Amino acid sequence: MKSVLITGCSSGIGYAAAHLLHRQGWRVFASCRKAEDVARLQAEGLTCLQLDITDDAQIRAAFAQVTAATGGTLDALFCNAGFGQPGAVEDISRAALQAQFDTNVFGTWMCINEAMHIFRRQNHGRILVNSSILGFAAMSWRGAYNSSKFALEGLCDTLRNEVYGSGIHVSLLEPGPISSRFRAHALTHFQKHIDTAASFHREAYKAQLARLQSEGDNTPFTLTSEACAEVCARALNAARPKARYRVTVPTQVFWYLKRLLPTALLDYCLRRAVGSEGK
Repeated sequence: MKSVLITGCSSGIGYAAAHLLHRQGWRVFASCRKAEDVARLQAEGLTCLQLDITDDAQIRAAFAQVTAATGGTLDALFCNAGFGQPGAVEDISRAALQAQFDTNVFGTWMCINEAMHIFRRQNHGRILVNSSILGFAAMSWRGAYNSSKFALEGLCDTLRNEVYGSGIHVSLLEPGPISSRFRAHALTHFQKHIDTAASFHREAYKAQLARLQSEGDNTPFTLTSEACAEVCARALNAARPKARYRVTVPTQVFWYLKRLLPTALLDYCLRRAVGSEGK
């Protein structure tokens, strides 16, 4: 039975992927930051452990727990944990940027390092990292998140070359709009770190708040977390996994636009994609 450790499983893509891979016969080790989410997933029949990926000690403990259960092996790691910090670049403080990178980049990097110790020893392994359309197509009001996802793209592109021929495979998941609690979490971080009243962009932030507070998924071409989980499973089950798995129509469109259009025209398209935000 193949084994996989997944980070960020309390909701959304990680939650859906954990359940799908479990149904497919994988030995799934789901992980969540909060104890109450761990208990909930355990009640649903999943093996779940508590893991805050901003804590190196917890990362080491989680991998030790997994390898103790498997006899020292692990077949795959899906780095899914992450969040979005909205706000204009000029309004993002060092504290907000540090929090963004601690989870999205540094925590993911450390999880990969722990997994690599196992994968090098056994001469095989799969790494799947949840990036974003914003990992290659930067959109306004998302500078901290864009930057963290661009960093993950650089990490995985580098690692993919470093493990070439080793039996270890590295893939990026690049979702566009997915139905999840991502927006609700982003709202929390926006309210914590952005002083809207003192900002040059205070009028623009009204649109930001309306979007983040809105119910439902009103972004065109939004897919469900379950649909994205199907792509995750395809990546982890593939005999020859691809370097990138682009999910949703916007991701596919902007991937080609980035390669075909001059920068000024691409920037115009990206501003149009944001819509009324910032106006």
